Order: sequence, then structure tokens, then C-alpha cells
Amino acid sequence: MRAQFPDFRLGKVLATSFTATLTERRGDAVERIPAPNRLVDWLAVSGLAVESCTTAQLERAWELRESIHAAATAAARREPLPASAVQVINDRSAQSRAAAILTPEGNRQWRLGSTSSVEDALGVVAADAISVIAGERDGKLALCSSPTCQAAFFDTSQSRTRKWCDMNTCGNRQKKARFNAHKHETPGSAK
Repeated sequence: MRAQFPDFRLGKVLATSFTATLTERRGDAVERIPAPNRLVDWLAVSGLAVESCTTAQLERAWELRESIHAAATAAARREPLPASAVQVINDRSAQSRAAAILTPEGNRQWRLGSTSSVEDALGVVAADAISVIAGERDGKLALCSSPTCQAAFFDTSQSRTRKWCDMNTCGNRQKKARFNAHKHETPGSAK
């Protein structure tokens, strides 16, 4: 990745990894795809390589990302899905001409159209979001317990009780905060 940008938070679920391109939503937000070339980078590491991206395509990507976040958050809270978010997700999915193909190794890969590959890639992300939000996968949508994050993530742990979107960032930060708070409560006990 390019050094001037923050790292991507990549998970196993395409749709929630995409929403994680804007982190710390309730704190000092970190935009991980601030420019069209950065969306190209994210799509490449997500298996949806495209050659280029325009500012208008980036804006459509942001709209899709926020729509997925809103719908996934509502689903995790067991609230009605926002109609406008559902419409954006459905529109992006329907506009895609991407095709799922099987590799010789037995894996699914996406073949994007030649003329509108960013739109096709966004359609793949939208279709993944539909699958997750509709409950078609083994797991459940949950919200990160970090008060500054609150990201929607897909919990596939055996007990379905995961608390953090990413243990290496939000989880460690919260554990460190609890440790420091406990340390200040009992200053003489750590000798």
C-alpha cells in the first residue's frame, strides 16, 4: 500500500470490509479511500482489480459504502432497514455486469465488464451486502463495542459473541484503556 494512506482493514466479508474504509465514525473519522486511486487500490486487494476510477465513481462508491453501513447497522440492531439505503444497494447490484467464475483451484472469482469495471466491482460489493444483510450466510451482523467505532461487522465466531470489529485495533485499544483505568485506580499495587 502507498505509505501516505492509512492501511485498509480487510476482513473475510467483502461488504463489511468496504464499510471499514471509513473508520472511527464516532470519533476522529479516518477516510481510507479519499481519492479515486485509493479506491482502485482497495478494489485490487479485494480481488476486484480495475484500471482506473473517476471522481464521480468514487462518490458513487462512498454512497454505496454509507448505504451498506446504514442497512447493516439497522440489521444488527434488528431495526427496519432505511429505504434509501436499500434502494442504493439494490441499484448498484442491478447495474453490475460482473460474473462469478470458477477457477481451476475451485475458488469463485469475479470477472468484471470491460467498459464499466468500477460499477461492476461496486455491484459485486452490493450483492455481497445483500447476501449478508438478508441473512444468507452462517454468522450474524454485530456492531463494534468501541464507542468511537461502532462499525458493523459480520461475526462468524462459534459463539457469535465477538465484541470488536477488529481485535488488533478496537479490541486492543479498549483493553488498554481498561488496563490504564484500573492502573490509575490502584497506583500502589503495581510494584
